[in-house]
Amino acid sequence: MSAPFRLRDDGVDLFVRLTPKAALDRLEGVEASADGRSHFKARVRAVPENGAANHALEKLLAKALGVPGSAVSVVAGGSSRLKTVRISGDPAMLAKSIEALSGG
Repeated sequence: MSAPFRLRDDGVDLFVRLTPKAALDRLEGVEASADGRSHFKARVRAVPENGAANHALEKLLAKALGVPGSAVSVVAGGSSRLKTVRISGDPAMLAKSIEALSGG
C-alpha cells in the first residue's frame, strides 16, 4: 500500500477521505481505495456546507499533528470526499507524525 501522503520541499500533501456529519471528529487510520492509492480516513461532525467540514478537518489534523491551524489547508477536492490537504512544516517530522497516527 502506498503512503497516504506526498513529501514536498516545505511540508507534505496528505490524501484524506472525509466523512462529514459524523457522530464525532476523529481520524480512523489509512485505507486503500479501489485504484490502489491509500488515504487517511477522517470523520467530522460539521456539515459539508460553506466549507465547514473542510475547516473542521483542517483543525482536526492540526491538533493531531501538533502544528498551527494556519499550517493546514485543503488544496484540492474541496467539494468531494477525497481531498488533498497541504501541511506546512518539516517534511521528515510531518511524515513521522502521520505514520504514527496511521499506526505504521
